[in-house]
Amino acid sequence: MPALPPQPLSPLDGRYRAQVTELADHLSEAGLNRARVEVEVEWLIALTDRSLFGTAPLSDDDKGRLRAVYRDFGAPEIEWLADKEAVTRHDVKAVEYLVRDQLDRLGLSSIAELTHFACTSEDINSAAYALTVKRAVLEVWLPRFRTVVATLRTLADAHRDAAMLARTHGQPATPTTMGKELAVFAWRLERVARQVEASEFLAKFSGATGTWSAHVAAEPDVDWPELSRAFIEGLGIGFNPLTTQIESHDWQVELYDRVRHAGGILHNLATDIWTYISLGYFAQIPIAGATGSSTMPHKINPIRFENAEANLEIAGGLLSTLAATLVTSRLQRDLTDSTTQRNIGVALGHSVLALDNLQRGLGEISLSEPVLRADLDGNWEVLAEAIQTVVRAEIAAGRSQITDPYALLKDLTRGRRVGASDLAEFVRGLDIGDAAKERLLALTPATYTGLAAGLVDLA
Repeated sequence: MPALPPQPLSPLDGRYRAQVTELADHLSEAGLNRARVEVEVEWLIALTDRSLFGTAPLSDDDKGRLRAVYRDFGAPEIEWLADKEAVTRHDVKAVEYLVRDQLDRLGLSSIAELTHFACTSEDINSAAYALTVKRAVLEVWLPRFRTVVATLRTLADAHRDAAMLARTHGQPATPTTMGKELAVFAWRLERVARQVEASEFLAKFSGATGTWSAHVAAEPDVDWPELSRAFIEGLGIGFNPLTTQIESHDWQVELYDRVRHAGGILHNLATDIWTYISLGYFAQIPIAGATGSSTMPHKINPIRFENAEANLEIAGGLLSTLAATLVTSRLQRDLTDSTTQRNIGVALGHSVLALDNLQRGLGEISLSEPVLRADLDGNWEVLAEAIQTVVRAEIAAGRSQITDPYALLKDLTRGRRVGASDLAEFVRGLDIGDAAKERLLALTPATYTGLAAGLVDLA
């Protein structure tokens, strides 16, 4: 069988490319190299700004032209680096050569020897990863995540009064409202969103084994730890002063665990909405021209929620692997993290794809209130909780001589359907006060929702 023309192996780079393109701007190999160039250029500027080693601060014009090397980073630079790395067999060294080449082009070769000065590759890499992951998470992933949360809040508010039968253990249970149930998810997700938003994004800049040894050998009178801190914080990321050759990646472990946790909640949302659709609580809005089944024309499959569910599982597995792998490095350095970190974009890509499907899915459903009402009307036995609780209150107040209200209601309702007339007859025969009796007789499954509607405001 002849080989196909070159094809993307990952669906993120093929079928789903459009949904994750913005993420690829940061977490692709090219995005990482652009950030590496940014760190190298800004380090040059930081050194010359302090007139170190006989240099003078660059003019604003020179700084602007030098910063354009990473700001205008594109196809020519990507190709240049690929060719150079084929020779160097070292990605960061190729970046250093690119910066040196650009210095010659800009007439700044006098400062070329300060390119990558006293740096180990991991100084550049840790800063580049902190920058790219921060931008990818806070500028791409988090806005999409918050959009889903906002949509849930809107739906929760719209359906705050839509009474429905709860199903604890899959069985009819004390009624709630659809709005309150959606608000639960919004509240859970918002809590994790705040944790992600507060994440640290740390980098090191302390040389080969984290001791600033080469720095001190070259210029012992400079406060290198403070200079490094100022430089890294000037990039908009946090500084880790105590490391081996690598930044320890603990911030990444924490972040990926939070994103995985968020994905677990979203997975719960996807399966719950899927179940509500199967129960008929939500109807799916037909999309013109769409096909649900190749053989059953009537079907509208809940594919958005199924797609989200699967992608969240893939993302969760990868994020767990990232967290488990990155927490460890043998002695002062090993290269396991190099391969692992190249999959950050894959993990977040599947999460972004899931968010896209959830957002679209939530916009393609409508609440079937007649189904909710019919379900409630067929399960009057759920009022047993209310009756036995009121009876207990009456006993405590000295207005009833009933000895075991729970057993009384259990005998009446367990494992059987009880209608409105059955419950009314039962309540009228109870030994309780008239006010309590009238309160119970006025209850229906649809009105037995407690504070559910108001709880929506907490989300």
